[in-house]
Amino acid sequence: MCGITGWIHWNDDLTKYPTVLEDMTKTLAPRGPDASGTWMSPHCSLGHRRLSVIDPENGAQPMWRKYDYQTFVIVYNGELYNALELKEDLINRGHTFQTTCDTEVLLISYVEWGTKCVDRLNGIFAFAVWNDLEEKLFIARDRVGVKPLFFSYQNDSFLFGSEPKAILENPSFKPEIGAEGLAEIFAIGPARTPGHGIYKNMEELKPGYCLELNKNGLKKYPYWKLESHPHEEDVDQTAQTIRELLIDTVERQLISDVPVCTLLSGGLDSSALTAIAVNYYNQTKQGTVNTFSVDYVDNDIHFKENDFQPNSDQPWIRRMSGFLNTNHQNIQFDTPELVESLKDVVDARDTPGMADVDGSLFLFCREIKKQATVAISGEAADEIFGGYPWFHREDSLSASTFPWSLTLNKRLEILSDELKEWIRPEQYVEDRYAQAISEVPHLKGETAEQRKMRQMSYLNITRFMPTLLDRKDRMSMRVGLEVRVPYCDHRLIEYVWNIPWEIKTAGDREKGILRKALKGILPEDVIQRKKSPYPKTHNPNYTEAVKMWILEILDDSSSPLQSLINVNKIKEIANSDVKSYHFPWFGQLMSGPQLFAYLAQVDFWLRKYNISIK
Repeated sequence: MCGITGWIHWNDDLTKYPTVLEDMTKTLAPRGPDASGTWMSPHCSLGHRRLSVIDPENGAQPMWRKYDYQTFVIVYNGELYNALELKEDLINRGHTFQTTCDTEVLLISYVEWGTKCVDRLNGIFAFAVWNDLEEKLFIARDRVGVKPLFFSYQNDSFLFGSEPKAILENPSFKPEIGAEGLAEIFAIGPARTPGHGIYKNMEELKPGYCLELNKNGLKKYPYWKLESHPHEEDVDQTAQTIRELLIDTVERQLISDVPVCTLLSGGLDSSALTAIAVNYYNQTKQGTVNTFSVDYVDNDIHFKENDFQPNSDQPWIRRMSGFLNTNHQNIQFDTPELVESLKDVVDARDTPGMADVDGSLFLFCREIKKQATVAISGEAADEIFGGYPWFHREDSLSASTFPWSLTLNKRLEILSDELKEWIRPEQYVEDRYAQAISEVPHLKGETAEQRKMRQMSYLNITRFMPTLLDRKDRMSMRVGLEVRVPYCDHRLIEYVWNIPWEIKTAGDREKGILRKALKGILPEDVIQRKKSPYPKTHNPNYTEAVKMWILEILDDSSSPLQSLINVNKIKEIANSDVKSYHFPWFGQLMSGPQLFAYLAQVDFWLRKYNISIK
């Protein structure tokens, strides 16, 4: 994986400003610690930071190739899992290759097929190709948004980057936030509406979208979206298809010229990926698979079961590691490290995020990076197979809002009257929800129940899943660790999308069809284990630390946060029983302590990034 950035300007000579591009590129150094490169012409400059995974010797970027009078230049962040098949096809069409890296495969795919090359790609990617003769830029992002891409287009100047920080580094871009950005932060956050960059005049290229830019202007369009079709296979055939797709996907994603490990929680999703990886390593005689898990000091003492976290991971991790004979390491963090990381992760995201849920992942990835460069992780299984509690709770299914954020009224209590009047949070959430529901591709003849479950699946795949993918990319790439997510393979998502709910819940269990598909791969007790989410700290010392942080902010008259929140309400919560806010106000993990941390992150972000509110 890597970091990419660029600057196109039709009315200026960019070769006069080489240090601007270099500074933009430098902001992405954590994403690509192994090498840096730039390419410049009068109207286009491209920058790249590289994390070497395939062909470390020859895969430098920006990469360019000349064909007759045309020069094509690419910057690319991602991995192509069907690069070998594409390369063979291109060779048969008369192309030659100078490297074994997938960057060259992608560049020549564009030369051969133009913008339609994206239809042939299996992988995770964000890339830009510049045609120097035609002065035309083409950008594309992978189908479900595993790899990020942001852009800004103002006054004939186009900026893009893997992260907002690259755009923010350009002196022509001003860090500002308006009503819509604040509504995203306080009413939708830490999720983000697809396409929104939070900052004024900054957008995100949506998953599955392309962008074309030339002197006549800019156009964006989707090349992929979910489509609904009748499902023709029975339960047994469906389980077998899922099994075959998952094995093929994992084995493709294990290809690397550097060490690969897996993240193992002992749950169904990560255990399945690890078991397939171990079997593949045994078949190919590649040795023992390294596995890693995360926990917190004294969590065994403070953990209490609830509807969202029914059991602890540790016994199940030991069960799976022993069963598969992996080389396992359990990494633990204590409260001081976790609190300290809350600022680091804002720098990683360029926005406030999921508080200690981000922080622990950042610390976890930092430790893994000391021993590995590539990891396999289980994100997206719950979104596509229906594993979250809100798929199975009537209060969530009947709510006319996002099921992971049912308590908007509680969130509104902590906002200032002035902010609520400006951003109109209730209307904003209602509009964003209606927008999402309007996109759902329903099947003709669906029952009310089938319609409801298809809507729930769509919301999770297109609204909740991107939040977790964004988190995984930013926290891992902040330390130069590439994390691959096999459940995000578009072939698997397309197939599972059309499986009827009664088959998805085969055996009257959440993710029942996945459990059936994994029989013989995992032990039966692991197959039947009830879902437990990513672990968070239950240590009261953490609650106390973030409470003191937010109280310090509330006593600081220079804080930019104070005009945005109800200071008295926050103090009331902090000085009373915080357990009254021990409900998940976002997702499954963010409750009272995370509320304090999130607000403190907002304050830190506004100050550190010197953001003007307009």
